[in-house]
Amino acid sequence: MKLITATQAGALIRDDATLFLGGLAMSSLPEEILQGIEQHYLETGHPRQLTTWACGAVGNSGNGGMKHFAHEGMIRRTIAGHFGQTGAEMMKMVYDGKVEAYNFPQGSLSQLTRHIASRSPGLLTKVGLGTFVDPRQEGGKLNRTCSADLVQLVEFQGEEWLYYPSPKIDVAIIRATLADEAGNLTLDKEGVLLEQLAIAQAARACGGIVIAQVERIVQTGSLHPKQVKIPGIMVDYVVVARPENHMQTITTQFDPALCGDVRIPLGSLPPMPLDERKVIARRAALELRSGAVTNLGIGIPAGIPSVAAEEGVADLLTLSVESGVTGGIPAQGGDFALAYNAQAIIEQTSQFDFYDGGGLDASFLGLAQVDRHGNVNVSKFNGRPVGCGGFINITRSTRKLVFCGTFTAGGLKVAIADGALHIEQEGRSSKFVDHVEQITFNGHDAAQRQQDVLFVTERAVFQLGLDGLALIEIAPGVDLERDILAHMSFRPIIREPRLMDASLFQAEWGGLRASLSAKNN
Repeated sequence: MKLITATQAGALIRDDATLFLGGLAMSSLPEEILQGIEQHYLETGHPRQLTTWACGAVGNSGNGGMKHFAHEGMIRRTIAGHFGQTGAEMMKMVYDGKVEAYNFPQGSLSQLTRHIASRSPGLLTKVGLGTFVDPRQEGGKLNRTCSADLVQLVEFQGEEWLYYPSPKIDVAIIRATLADEAGNLTLDKEGVLLEQLAIAQAARACGGIVIAQVERIVQTGSLHPKQVKIPGIMVDYVVVARPENHMQTITTQFDPALCGDVRIPLGSLPPMPLDERKVIARRAALELRSGAVTNLGIGIPAGIPSVAAEEGVADLLTLSVESGVTGGIPAQGGDFALAYNAQAIIEQTSQFDFYDGGGLDASFLGLAQVDRHGNVNVSKFNGRPVGCGGFINITRSTRKLVFCGTFTAGGLKVAIADGALHIEQEGRSSKFVDHVEQITFNGHDAAQRQQDVLFVTERAVFQLGLDGLALIEIAPGVDLERDILAHMSFRPIIREPRLMDASLFQAEWGGLRASLSAKNN
């Protein structure tokens, strides 16, 4: 192992190289090294025409992550599981076709790292069939500039599969907490393990180099061998980062509760205000079961743990996050992907193996667009791609899916009082449309595979069946024609919908424990 500066790291990367980047948003992101690569490019014009791979979104939507590659000519192609944190500069390049951009499921990219590491020809999976990743639709291509087909539809033993060929990785750029003088790396203060080991192994299998960012160097022999997550034999260079470039998350420098060093009393988490988001989280929470292995997505679903804690039933739930966290209470906002009081933190690749293998009993996910067939779009809006993240992996194999979101978007204002919902100002955009802009979840396929699928909003609940979307519940205080059907581009199936429980619209609820108890009897 050789100790170098971040700018020296940039000098090690040749033109046309393929880089695999560790990190998820700012968690475990080697920000110091990425700054050094950009600095070297600005000084010398090199490296140029790079290809980057990343399992999730890389950056903080501001000054970090992929923004450092957002120079025309510096990057030729980028492949990632999500683009929501890559920054305005990079997204403009994607939208303008200045860089080839591909979006594939986060879990499939994570699993692909192991195939590269073992010199397997590639990943064979059913995840993504029937979605925009399927070559019969868009093949994961985010713009017309894309020159290659990076995913293929193949037939194997009489069944359809998606096949991702293993790329050749020239440079792995990863992050750890400590490095000893031999290059052994620990991830003690990282809130997630992700696939740092597999990325390093992938680069070495391809004859490439591994550059790691750490907080500090310690003496060889001072690290417990079980703490070492990446052996020094896989690490070529180490860069020591400044604290500001080694954030634990987008918003947190370091919180020991987010990496399992301490536990916090769940009562210390602030309750949600009574608004449309809390109503949706409460109604969605009625679909929980004690002990069921449950995944929570970002946005409104992330409020479900807050509701559970407020109701005093958090200890009855087994929550998980695709980043590798099981148990505890998933963090929200800029700390998403980490959790308080986690029971286990494993590698993201293994978590997706568990998910793809049917390990999830239920998942609660966001929604942005839904059509009459139950197709869901969370990945592209007004022609601008955001990306799918782990959404496609999670929705493919989970037995029960609950999509959560407001009925309309953009300026929606509601009043909640006396057990009823009142629409004071309607949102500008309808979410229930004739055709979704992009298929991130294929409703027809899910119905054929007999998945249990609900759509929960503040004013209505819908259920997916073979014949399409059926309206099954309406909020008290809401008019069917004026407040629901008038804001849908299609007419759902209507068979005597019942009223949503009025207690969901009270300041004090107290109904979740009874719901969980009833399902266990």
